[in-house]
Amino acid sequence: MPLSKYHQIYLVLLEQLQEGKFADGLPGELELARHFGVARITVRRALEQLANEKLIVREVGRGTRPAPRLEQANRGRKAASKGSAPQLKGLMENIVSLSRKTIVKVIEWRTIPANHELADALQLAEGDKVRKAVRRRSTSAGPMSHITTWVPEQLVHDVERSDLTNKPILELMQESGVELGRAIQTVSARQADAKVASELQVPVGSALLWVRRLVYDINDRPVQLLHGLYRPDRYEYRMELSQVGGVEARIVAKEILS
Repeated sequence: MPLSKYHQIYLVLLEQLQEGKFADGLPGELELARHFGVARITVRRALEQLANEKLIVREVGRGTRPAPRLEQANRGRKAASKGSAPQLKGLMENIVSLSRKTIVKVIEWRTIPANHELADALQLAEGDKVRKAVRRRSTSAGPMSHITTWVPEQLVHDVERSDLTNKPILELMQESGVELGRAIQTVSARQADAKVASELQVPVGSALLWVRRLVYDINDRPVQLLHGLYRPDRYEYRMELSQVGGVEARIVAKEILS
């Protein structure tokens, strides 16, 4: 069942609050309604849910701001990172760490013009140059994933095909000066077509985990779109939910775990 519009807005605002983007206060209801293209009452419902969870404080005449404990946590995160090199955290760090433990077969590494879908996702003009990578990752148990990624050409123009066998693209992008920020990821299911089935050594039509991940830099500019197909017997996505709404997610290659 698709998420209601107000809940989608709630999730976006929740993520932005946790990233410390509203240190000076949240925009007003009318501004948010225009931004999201919805009625004011829809925005109000999302804000009411955040207020009920004590994540924001709403006061007449003073506007809406993050709750004091959230402001304090964001200040603590900024102080801890001040003066240090950008680091991948949480799920992003886990993704890169796991990638380093796999064997990579580079199937494709070439420059293509961005079609409508890629241009929309990566905020480019149609026809702009995009570098496409197709890779198979394997562990000691055999093939685990079939990954296709697209990155704006200028961000990886110095990356060679051989580089992809040694380091994850996210790490190569960091080395090229890209400062990674947030990512939006969805997990679903797909069936293996003949090409993917051959690479992953499964029957055609086998059920696979499908991941779509859009990675942004610290300026909230999209820098990578990823489509991944994973064998569920060799890969799992694990999530822990806390009582206060925190989320801790990890990916696990099952034979590495054991």
